[in-house]
Amino acid sequence: MELTSLSDMRRYFESGITQPYAFRKQQLQSLQRAIESHEEDIYKALAADLKKSREEAYASENGFTLEELKVTLRNLKEWMAPEGVPTNLFNLPSRSYIRKEPLGVVLIIAPWNYPLQLLLTPLIGAIAAGNCAVVKPSEFAPATAEVVGRIIKQVFPPEYVLYVEGDGAAVIPDMMKGFRFDHVFYTGSTHVGRIIYQLAADKLVPVTLELGGKSPAVIENDANLAVSARRITLAKFMNAGQTCVAPDYVLVPENLLKPFAEEVTKCIRKFYGEDVASSTEYGRIINQKQFDRISSYLHSGTLLSGGKTQRDDLYIEPTLLSDVSLDAPVMSDEIFGPVLPLIPYNTREQAKSVIARNPNPLAFYVFTESKKTAREWLDAVPAGGACVNNANLHLSNMDLPFGGVGNSGIGSYHGKQSFAVFSHYKSVMRTPTWFDPAMKYPPFKGKLWLLKKLIG
Repeated sequence: MELTSLSDMRRYFESGITQPYAFRKQQLQSLQRAIESHEEDIYKALAADLKKSREEAYASENGFTLEELKVTLRNLKEWMAPEGVPTNLFNLPSRSYIRKEPLGVVLIIAPWNYPLQLLLTPLIGAIAAGNCAVVKPSEFAPATAEVVGRIIKQVFPPEYVLYVEGDGAAVIPDMMKGFRFDHVFYTGSTHVGRIIYQLAADKLVPVTLELGGKSPAVIENDANLAVSARRITLAKFMNAGQTCVAPDYVLVPENLLKPFAEEVTKCIRKFYGEDVASSTEYGRIINQKQFDRISSYLHSGTLLSGGKTQRDDLYIEPTLLSDVSLDAPVMSDEIFGPVLPLIPYNTREQAKSVIARNPNPLAFYVFTESKKTAREWLDAVPAGGACVNNANLHLSNMDLPFGGVGNSGIGSYHGKQSFAVFSHYKSVMRTPTWFDPAMKYPPFKGKLWLLKKLIG
């Protein structure tokens, strides 16, 4: 990556061309048309990289991205408008407001598990906010990277949106050490997130880190077991478990563990058939390195169902485990695959102690018919986001900011929050000159009573 290219981007941004509403709207509309016109190419690429079905690809990738675009286009003018705020008595008759200004040249780094939408959705926010952007796809989803690269190069000049490929471990540090970005947006593992954070800190660059963690699901005694199993099965095994907010393990009352496991097993058969390996609805692991890592977890407990693998096809069957030691790697690592430990509990304190071993999950799910119980669990478990009687699908509501907390990330995005994360909210106070009382200036001796009235 030549620094001259990044310098060209800086000059392009400083020219002011990216800031008018009409320009931003036009760029977003052009991106929308390009995604729609490449629909078949997107399906083929996601099938090649992850064996995603067309329906899953649309729901979780291009359709998801198009929804973000529609929400942004519908609201952009309102988001950009200066926002009036009250002025305190001491500063009257001034007028106070907030301007939303672009940050400059931003860097967006995407992962491989949702290689289209996790690159394009933050890009939508960056464009909407008036920035230039460098986008780095994952090299581990090459077919999708090629299609997304074609889309971006077709729509945007490189001095506005620059598409950078290559080995992320080499390319990203080179860019960040040689050029000061105005914001870095990274989605991926906690390990790499720490490296990105350190590189950014050296130049005091603000970051958004969308990381992961062990997202727990809790089944309460009053939960609708059939519905809970159906929703957890969908959330856990879509994209072959390679979803950052997928339930990582399920805490189940001991007396319900067997019937819950039976319900999940029935759902797996209903969703994917008796021979899951031949199902067009079920994906594959991204590469052999990840396959070997996930496969190692299959020996961490008793197999309740699943457990079959085909290394040459990168296939791991949806698997339920019981009798899992809390000290096993499967209960400390983020699984990021189709292996689901079921952990029995008898008291809430026991369940909370399991969750506390891996605090600040990216997501938390509780299944109960009681609003009071749900509220108590939401109070008890700090998490990036949460669902009651659902899992994963809070991401699909663009009015809900999505992000982590603590170990699971810094910052959030989606919808208006995507615009906000790539904007600087500048506070402005405009004061007229026709009113300029002498009491506001020194000497202040004897004016304490007045200051208390105006300020206190």
